[in-house]
Amino acid sequence: MSGSLDTAVQVTTGRGALPRYLVAATLARGADAGATVGVVLLATVSQVGVARPALLGGLLAACLTAPHLLGPLMGRWLDRAPDGRGRLAAGFVTYAVAVSTAALLLGRVPVGVPAALLVVAGACGPLLTGGLSSRLAGLLDPDERAQRRGQGWDTVTYGVGGSAGPAAVAALAALAGPRPALVGLGAATLLAAALVGTLPARAPARRGPARTTPAARGALRALLGPGPLRRVTGVTSLAALTGGAVSVLAVALAADLDREAVSGALLAAAYGGGNLAGALLVTAFPLTGDPERLTVRWAALGAVGIGLCAAVPSFGLAVVAFALAGAATAPLFAATLAARSAYAPDAVRTQVFVSTAALKVAAGSLGTGLAGALAPLGPRLLLVAGASIALAAAVAATVSARRSVDGQDGQDG
Repeated sequence: MSGSLDTAVQVTTGRGALPRYLVAATLARGADAGATVGVVLLATVSQVGVARPALLGGLLAACLTAPHLLGPLMGRWLDRAPDGRGRLAAGFVTYAVAVSTAALLLGRVPVGVPAALLVVAGACGPLLTGGLSSRLAGLLDPDERAQRRGQGWDTVTYGVGGSAGPAAVAALAALAGPRPALVGLGAATLLAAALVGTLPARAPARRGPARTTPAARGALRALLGPGPLRRVTGVTSLAALTGGAVSVLAVALAADLDREAVSGALLAAAYGGGNLAGALLVTAFPLTGDPERLTVRWAALGAVGIGLCAAVPSFGLAVVAFALAGAATAPLFAATLAARSAYAPDAVRTQVFVSTAALKVAAGSLGTGLAGALAPLGPRLLLVAGASIALAAAVAATVSARRSVDGQDGQDG
């Protein structure tokens, strides 16, 4: 009787969990992507009254992105909870309140106060990305096809959120101003927090000695120690370094093709549109095969796409090339999700998800900064350099994997 009751409760709480997860993920990731655009726009408002709004906007955006490096600590905080939903929702609420309050205070109090609030929000950022993704596997059937399809849907949430978040901010800012736009993002994150609270609880751990949660260095050891997880982390981080430069290089390439700056935004939009199309295809046709090989393969194809962007002779072909390069990023991300699920040790699973997301954000931010600093070298040379870095990472990972197999064979022999 007790067993049947437990089963009934399990079925009831799990029904509709994936749709709720996808809505929460899209809202959270849209808010995370849109907030950076929102604070940059807010810095230009006359009421803020700064002499160098571009500089202030960049510093505020950095306050949101730089704290993602605290991902390992936030992941350990999640791993220490028996369930994690409460802490995940609390992180979402903190993000929402901090961003909204910072938006309302900027220009009305010393700038250090909203900047500090954005740092708090940025520290919660990894929970909106990798922290939420770490719960996905438990919502799906255990067979590989169901897991890969779910990872494809998760990729879609990043694509939709990454496109819709900034677009919503731009539209709301045009109608009512950047402050209401950022408050709106906070409201979306609060709704995401409520949905997270409705997700099924984690399966209870087997009885036995109390499990201790390894320190944050345990996740870093898993990511950086020998094995496939280190190779996947290296490939995805260097691919993110290249991906972070795309928006800057798109504007520069448009100028190189004798087009106005707004045409650069169209190239960046083509890259994002390709990513979304790729995500939908991965959902319809889930990836199959070894996650590490899939990651390396799609990183190499993405590098080829970036290289094509450097070679285009006309703007029309540039749109096609950027769309193709963006399309490769979706299966690459889906493959990395599969790799994290397959290779992350159970004790630090959440920490691995959150830490990887943090490393990707940091690498992307570095790529954006390098693209701006090295802009005098020209967009085509920088696109080739970015493609070369990503391709070299894929080759190095392939060589390392083969050496690892050969070494194991030698030990077996």
